[in-house]
Amino acid sequence: MSAYSCDHIRDSAYISRIHGRVKGLYRLICVTIRALRQAVNFPTISMVGWGEIRRFQGAQMADKIRLGIIGANIHRGWAPRAHLPAVVASPEFELTAVCTTRQESADEARQKFGARLAFDDYHELIDHPDIDAVAVSLRVPAHYEPTMAALNAGKHVYTEWPLGRTTAEAKEMADLAQAKGVRNMVGLQARANPGILFVKDLVSSGYVGDVMSCHVSRINGGGLERTSDRTWQRDVDLGANTLTIACGHTIDALRFVVGNFSHISAVVSNQSKEWFEVDTEQTVEVTSPDNILVSGKLVNGGVGSVHVASNPWVGSGYRMEIYGRGGTLIVSSEGSANTSAVRIQGAKGGNTLEDLEVPGKYRFVLEGMPEGEPYNVGQMYYQFGQSISSGNDCQPDFNEAVELHRFIDDIRESSDRGREIAVDTK
Repeated sequence: MSAYSCDHIRDSAYISRIHGRVKGLYRLICVTIRALRQAVNFPTISMVGWGEIRRFQGAQMADKIRLGIIGANIHRGWAPRAHLPAVVASPEFELTAVCTTRQESADEARQKFGARLAFDDYHELIDHPDIDAVAVSLRVPAHYEPTMAALNAGKHVYTEWPLGRTTAEAKEMADLAQAKGVRNMVGLQARANPGILFVKDLVSSGYVGDVMSCHVSRINGGGLERTSDRTWQRDVDLGANTLTIACGHTIDALRFVVGNFSHISAVVSNQSKEWFEVDTEQTVEVTSPDNILVSGKLVNGGVGSVHVASNPWVGSGYRMEIYGRGGTLIVSSEGSANTSAVRIQGAKGGNTLEDLEVPGKYRFVLEGMPEGEPYNVGQMYYQFGQSISSGNDCQPDFNEAVELHRFIDDIRESSDRGREIAVDTK
């Protein structure tokens, strides 16, 4: 997407969001005044006044997109930490249904987050006539089947990253989504981080001038121990590891800001051959990589490097550095750009780095959206909802997910061959 179209979408979305808030506030004030007037003739306001307000809010719900979330177990996974609280706080969506593998846990999610329906079979959720859109938030190997089923049913779909266990799976999903003509979004939510959006526009508008070099690192701790429900990620063939998840999100944000690589040289390494399961006190063998290093040349002529790692103890967090002929930008976080807010520092020419505040137009969600992990996902749901309502393509969609899958394949190939390779830009 061009810089112009990004600016146009964000500015239009910002104006539309402000207009919608003012209009909604005006209508709510009118209803409240009318309700209070009617309540004068009754013993309590709650009997009539707030009842009308609740009926008004119920009518507003009818305009929302009815969403079903597959993978809504409230005790583990990404959905209870991000998707569920984000959707509950979203004015664009109604949490209509939840699905887990057991009816008891589905009912638990329904009760906690206020969904109307609960299922233990995702086919029933997808086929229900009250569902407009489906979110798939499962383990990576389980993304393919429910996503394909939802697409075949003509539902709009938001599937978490990585889109598929393999690039071939991702390509099948992208092709079917295009054939069905439904809106589709992949969970690369660093692109919706207000700070990352701001930095992208700073670079596009020439804040640093021509980008000469850039670097991004994301170093996590705790790479030797985990609970048994997470050690399935030890198998490299299941597609959920430091290369695909942590590096995938991290390198996607870098390329979103500065553009793609034309050539890369990479090292993909497994430094921790075993993990300790803290709950079972068992040791399991690990084939998944935990250290990824990439260096190369950007399409725009600059150079870049990436280091993403899951190390035994304390990590240094997230840091993106962009150096241009006209200035410097530094983006940092104790967590990562896809899961938390970022600090932005900038300097023009030889000036000292100073903190840069993110303008409000990059915040799409309402003030009630929880901070932390739900926030960027909430930003994504805003864009998903706008795409469904307008009929315009989502960003990022399944086709962009396929492109990132292919880039990760290039990283593997470079590491396996031990040499620089040209990036597949098909």
